[in-house]
Formats: sequence, C-alpha cells, structure tokens
Amino acid sequence: MESILQGICPCVCAVVCKTPQISAPSSDNLRLKLQFGLERLKKRELTISETIFCASQRPRQNPSIRKEKPIPQNVDFPPILPKKKKKPFPIPFKKIQKAAREDKKLAQMGIEKPLEPPKNGLLVPDLIPLAYEVLDAWKVLIKGVAQLLHTIPVYGCSECSEVHVALEGHQIKDCLGPTSRDRHSLHSWVRGSIDDILVPIESYHLYDPFGRRIKHETRFEYDRIPAVVELCIQAGVDIPEYPSRRRMKPIRMIGKKVIDRGGFLEEPKPWRLGNPSSPVDFDTYRANERFPPPLSEDIPRIAQETMDAYDFVRSGVMKLMKKYTVKACGYCSEVHVGPWGHNAKFCGAFKHQWRDGKHGWQDAIVDEVFPPNCVWHVRDPRGPPLRSALKRFYGKAPAVVEVCMQAGAQVPDRYKPMMRLDIIVPESDEAKLVA
Repeated sequence: MESILQGICPCVCAVVCKTPQISAPSSDNLRLKLQFGLERLKKRELTISETIFCASQRPRQNPSIRKEKPIPQNVDFPPILPKKKKKPFPIPFKKIQKAAREDKKLAQMGIEKPLEPPKNGLLVPDLIPLAYEVLDAWKVLIKGVAQLLHTIPVYGCSECSEVHVALEGHQIKDCLGPTSRDRHSLHSWVRGSIDDILVPIESYHLYDPFGRRIKHETRFEYDRIPAVVELCIQAGVDIPEYPSRRRMKPIRMIGKKVIDRGGFLEEPKPWRLGNPSSPVDFDTYRANERFPPPLSEDIPRIAQETMDAYDFVRSGVMKLMKKYTVKACGYCSEVHVGPWGHNAKFCGAFKHQWRDGKHGWQDAIVDEVFPPNCVWHVRDPRGPPLRSALKRFYGKAPAVVEVCMQAGAQVPDRYKPMMRLDIIVPESDEAKLVA
C-alpha cells in the first residue's frame, strides 16, 4: 500500500503513514476511499494540464495571408524642411558609422569587400523587366499630364514654388518669395506648365557609373536626363541615345578603393551636343506642343491611365532604389544616380561657401527622385477661391493626383487621408466658433 501511494502521490503517503493502526474491515474501506480519491485527483490534474497546454498555443495563421494596415482617417501634411539646416539622414547615422568601421577593418586586414549585384557593377536580372515597365509608365505619365493640361487650368506663383490647380489662384497668404512683403504674402499667379506638375529632377547620364567621377571642369561633357530615366538605364534599360556599359565580370573593392574595374573605356560623346533641340518622349521638354488636346469623351479615360501610371512609377522607383544606389545633396535638390556623387561645384544652398560649392551627398529617398509636389485640394474647382481664414480645414494632394481627380479619375484610398475629405469646410463666420 505504501509503495502504491509513493508512486502516485508522496504527500498522501506521508499522511497515511502517520495515521494510527485500525481494524481490518475499516482499513479495507479506507484503502478503497483512498484509491478512489487518488484516481479523481489524477484525472483532474490531467484535464488542467491539457487545458493550460491548449491555451498556451497560439492559433496558426496562413503565411500567405498578410494583414492590411488600416488607412487612417486623417494624416498630417508633409513637413517643410528648413533651408538653413541639413536634411536628416534616411539611414541612422550610427548604422552608417558601424558599416564604415566594418569596411575599414576588412581593408586593414587586406580582405576584399563582399559585393552583390548591383553593388559589384552587374545587373539584377529580376529587376530588368520592372525597369522597362517603369520607363513605359513614365512616358504614359508625361503624355497624360500634357494632354490634361489643355483642359485643366494650372497656376504657379512667379515668386515661389507654389502651384494651384483650379480656375483661379487661391488667396492663402503663404508666399515666401523675395517680394512677398509688398503683396502681404499673397501669391503672384501666372499660367503653369507641365514642369509645375512633374518637377524636373535631372541627373547626369553616366556611361560607366563605376568609372571616372565627374569633375567640375568636365561637367558639360555629360548629358542631363530625368533621374527616373537614368535609374531605369542603370537597371538594365537600353536606349540608343544614351548607351551604358554592361559588365560581364564584377568589380573588386578593398574598403573604398576599387582594385579591379575592368579598365577604363572611352565614353561616347553626349547625344545632346549634336541634337540640342530634339525632344525625346521621356522628357517634359515641349511636351505641351508634342501632344494635342484630347477629345472631351476621352478625358476621364486619360485621367485614369495617368493616375495608374503615376502610382506605378512611384512604386517602381521605390523598388529600384532598394537595390540601386541613388545619392542626393543634403542641402539642395541635386540628385545623382550612381555609387558615389559627382564633384561638380554648383551647390548654392546653406553654407555652400564652407564646402567650396560641393554637394553634401547622402542616400536619397523616393520623394527626392520623384517628388510628389503637394498642392491644396480643391473640392469645387468652379467655386470661390480658397482663403487663409479656412486654411486649417483644407487638405492637400500630389499635383498629378489633383489634376487627374478634377479630370474624372478615381482617387486611390491612400491619398484620401491627406485630402481630408471627411472634414466639412465651414463658412467664414462659422470658422470662429469651431474649437
């Protein structure tokens, strides 16, 4: 009996051993009661342990199903960075220092830097079709915006970079131009163009991004093309007017020094020198003249195609920039597509005298290569102009989205929070009563 109790529950055995001696019939009854009670305890322990085990297991989720993030109701406008300050680094500075220390340590030991495409000069085969699709969408975007501007009026301030899409300019007093004080911060509106909608961000075209760096004296020996097009060319797009070197062997580096780049090749002459006024289909130059006004029944279709092309270009550029290096100046709007920036000295931003006009290169973000150029959202283009008293009730949207929306395109949900469509704009007298 004692051995049975020890195997089941030692604490009960200790209690039984201390009980006094009793008669045979009563001992048999006690034995039966103890066995029945121990069996009930054992079953209860098993059920409790199974319940705890089942509760501790998390429900299995299908890895192929991703939870979509809920779209917020309203979001803040993009911050306006101060001109008398350097832009923040997109990558934390501690990570940059850590990577530099690791490269320096490998260089001191004479070990080559491990490089993967496209960092070693080779193309990424999976991104070549995407680069062609981005370039085609970029051409559709330029054509669509140029056609819509024949019917949708756009105005730009002659003193600052403000753009407005409506029948007339707004009356919001936020002009920061040189003569804004004489106009009480009101804008001086003139008729806008496609460059006011698609901000021209250009970059030097490089035949060999890993070749000789552009110097200040040789800056006119290179073509300037849109940064989106240059990114597509370096990602694998072949354009006859702008050839690019395609390597078969990877480059080798120790630290920051290139020890094997396959030699220097003679670069072709710039295409623009022989064709200074020839328009190309991937540039906004004279786009309004190249594309005639559309028919009234085709305007909604063109607007929707332009909206889709804008979204595809933005997402495609974002994917390409995750692999291919793009540099941007931390003080001005200059962008360079390549592993390192150029040495041309024409930066005129904050404290450029201290840097002898050189750019402060850092990793670029999508908004620097393909800027959204946000404008005030106008709910009724034929209504009264926007006023400063109701400024906090208005929303904003990228200029291309605002043009396409007024032309009849459907606005994607991700742009609606910044447009503040759920906010009712009060009258000027009621605005004082709003908390």
